Amino acid sequence: MRLDHVRRLGGPNAYLSRPVAIAHLDLQGLTGHETTDHPGFAERLVAALPGLSSHHCAAGRPGGLLDAMARGTYFGHVTEHVTLELSGLIGREAFFGRTVLAGGPGRYDVVLECPRDEPPGSPVVERLVGVALRVVTGALTGPPPDTAAELAEIAALYEAERLGVSTAALAAAARRRGVPVRRVGDLNLLRLGYGRHRRMVWAAMTDATAAIGMEIAGDKRLAHRLLADAGLPVPDGRVAASPAEALEALRDIGAPVVVKPVAGHQGEGVHIELTEPPEVVAAFTEAAGGAGGGPKGDADGAAVIVESYVPGRDYRVLVVGGRVAAAAELTAARVVGDGAATVAELVERVNADPARGEGHDRPLTRLVLGPAELGLLARQGHRPGTVPAAGETVWLRRNANLSTGGTSRDVTAEVHPEAAALCVRAAGTVGMDVCGIDLRLPDIAAPLPAEPGAAGILEVNAAPGLRMHLAPHEGGGRDVAGDIIDLLYPDGTPSRVPIVSVTGTNGKTTTVRMIAHMLEVDGRRTGMTSTEGVYVGRRLVHLSDASGPRSAEMVLGDRTVEAAVLETARGGIVRRGLGYDRADVAVVTNVTSDHLGVDGTESLDDLVDIKALVAEKVRRGGRVVLNAEDPASAGMAERAAVRDRDPAVRFFALSPDAPVLAAHLRDGGAGYCVEHGWLTEASGDRRTRVLPVEEIAGAFGGHAAHVVANALAAVAAARGLGVSLDVVARALRTFEPHTRNPGRGCVYRVGENPVLVDYAHNPAAVAAMAAFTAARWGGSDGRPGGGSGVAAVTLPGDRCDDLVVETARILAGSFGRVVVYEDEDLRGRRSGEMTRLIVRGLREGRPDVLHHPAGDLKGALTSALDMAEPGEPVLLLYEKLQPVLELLETLGAEPEE
Repeated sequence: MRLDHVRRLGGPNAYLSRPVAIAHLDLQGLTGHETTDHPGFAERLVAALPGLSSHHCAAGRPGGLLDAMARGTYFGHVTEHVTLELSGLIGREAFFGRTVLAGGPGRYDVVLECPRDEPPGSPVVERLVGVALRVVTGALTGPPPDTAAELAEIAALYEAERLGVSTAALAAAARRRGVPVRRVGDLNLLRLGYGRHRRMVWAAMTDATAAIGMEIAGDKRLAHRLLADAGLPVPDGRVAASPAEALEALRDIGAPVVVKPVAGHQGEGVHIELTEPPEVVAAFTEAAGGAGGGPKGDADGAAVIVESYVPGRDYRVLVVGGRVAAAAELTAARVVGDGAATVAELVERVNADPARGEGHDRPLTRLVLGPAELGLLARQGHRPGTVPAAGETVWLRRNANLSTGGTSRDVTAEVHPEAAALCVRAAGTVGMDVCGIDLRLPDIAAPLPAEPGAAGILEVNAAPGLRMHLAPHEGGGRDVAGDIIDLLYPDGTPSRVPIVSVTGTNGKTTTVRMIAHMLEVDGRRTGMTSTEGVYVGRRLVHLSDASGPRSAEMVLGDRTVEAAVLETARGGIVRRGLGYDRADVAVVTNVTSDHLGVDGTESLDDLVDIKALVAEKVRRGGRVVLNAEDPASAGMAERAAVRDRDPAVRFFALSPDAPVLAAHLRDGGAGYCVEHGWLTEASGDRRTRVLPVEEIAGAFGGHAAHVVANALAAVAAARGLGVSLDVVARALRTFEPHTRNPGRGCVYRVGENPVLVDYAHNPAAVAAMAAFTAARWGGSDGRPGGGSGVAAVTLPGDRCDDLVVETARILAGSFGRVVVYEDEDLRGRRSGEMTRLIVRGLREGRPDVLHHPAGDLKGALTSALDMAEPGEPVLLLYEKLQPVLELLETLGAEPEE
């Protein structure tokens, strides 16, 4: 078997609302083989991976996979389950899998769930599939290969790139509250919410955390000075830039003292309860060596702090938004003897706890026997090989940081009001919205001691770790991540902006632009994505074919956006999923044959399944707008996943007699149609006129029926967001096509000839252009001089041959003279191939058609204008709009309504 490639779908997709990876497999020599064709295979595989015996498979119960292998199943399916099992073995939670045919014989797509916040560029899943392939193929003839070493490497990679404990808790808390979450790359940085309600958190630091507060918290001297000036208890301290100054501080302050870096963190370089000058000198040397960023002293290194030692217990108090959210008593790293095991063995025994990991990736940090630990062991008369007495506590660290192996006990309920007030004042003094206060007290449950030096605030920590509060070693966890999210989004504060998602085969771009215009006229700063680019507040901010998830994320990440209108095309859905979690309004303009043969899309039913995702991912109780005159679109109302959202369905149709719309209205539903020449809002028997069809800008007095249909869909969507009928009517009157909808049904006057410019590139779109041409300028026989006009056409090369031929056949039904040219981007085709296909379709549609080749856009339009009689229209279908506009300008074209 061979793994060809892996692609990721980051947002909601056709398989899951969560991210998935799709591994494309070629079974090669195992094509057509089943597990029963290889005696002993299943037994050898399960012996190597016993967890497979509990896999449910399609049976929905443990043992389902075993039954499937006993009956006979293909090896793509087995690879799916082996990959999921390996994923679980490295602690990576992924439970969903599916194997589907992907083209020719032996080719399968294995769909695998991915952890929600796994970086999009992570190589983990691809490596797991690679290991799975070796395990499966190895089990064909004997025991599978030993993959323990490689799995350990993959596990380490997964641990290194996963969210830290604090950030993961924040992501989970936000999702529980319905707040959208998006991890930024592989960082511990989260983007929360959409548009104007978008916020950011980086671990426990929020986008409201004051930069000055961060600087103060990072400078222990300045923090102590400000706290002392505020009358808060802090240890007496000095800054020492040399060993001599450190000894002078020892004499001035009096033993015992603490020596620590000026800008240290996580307890590194901290030496506690020192009494003798040699201890202080040694501590200075180590602390100065790790005190990056501090003021430089002499050749001995950076400055350190020497301060009085405050006796008592170590506590960390988390202050969020001016209140105590949690408190924990901290105990330094230690082991307890049993009279039999050595210190080193006791350390390994403690580290076997799955709650301990490297750095911050687990609730607790693994114990180590480094220089600091060995030095403290020696002072207690121990070495790694010493066997402590039963019950004897052997300290590995004096500082009680979790980062150096310490443990925590929740004491939130014990905090005395005086201690709580002390911590809140400290946070306010340095100006932090979220901070951790390190303090020493005899007992946090008692009133603060009155005698000097009996209590002290040791540090104020910016971006404090949450591990000790989320999962303390003793006591219950606290939802401190939820407290931080509630600080960002207090009760009743929205985290989202209204989202309209528009899909379909034709009319997406025009409908999106109409809706965005309506929202802008309504006073809402709107972000819009379309095939022509990303717009924010009517300004182009990113030029590209922006109808996929990346452009949606771009709009939803803009803090000025008050509403979003997203063109959601097939390609983005198939290749990356949706760029949002759910929309308020979903619009499906129609679904007709297009893009067949691309990305595994082989039939109209495949297209319907893809585009239906937009309707299925509407919020519960949202609005779904469907085309009553298009069976594929209208039929989405009956899909189980759509009905599960309990949406308000709004059908639209040019005719009020369209059967689906008429039945919907009879049942008391609501919809939109054209009645007696007016755009009309209908609800049951009630009718409300919106505006005359002839007043819709760009509909050319109603001759452009497809534009009228787009307007109906847009009205239905805007009304779903509360836009008034007056605003809707005003927006449609001012939707000037050349400025608001360039390249879509725009008419220019070149000399005596009107030139109709459109992006039509499939049978339905070409038929709409032909109908518009006949309605606007008359004539339908297509013969030279018959008044039907001339067409200058190109079609995209990434459609299947049959679709290209069918589109050209439709074109020939209305245009007897056609100039054919090819796109600059041949999209994998050979030069001249598309011309031959288009000409073939033209001839099939009309044997007497007059067709002429042209080398490029300029030659095609020039030839078409030369062929047209005065006043006759010319239809120009294009690849890219900007060259068309530039060409029309050189020809002196003037916009025409």
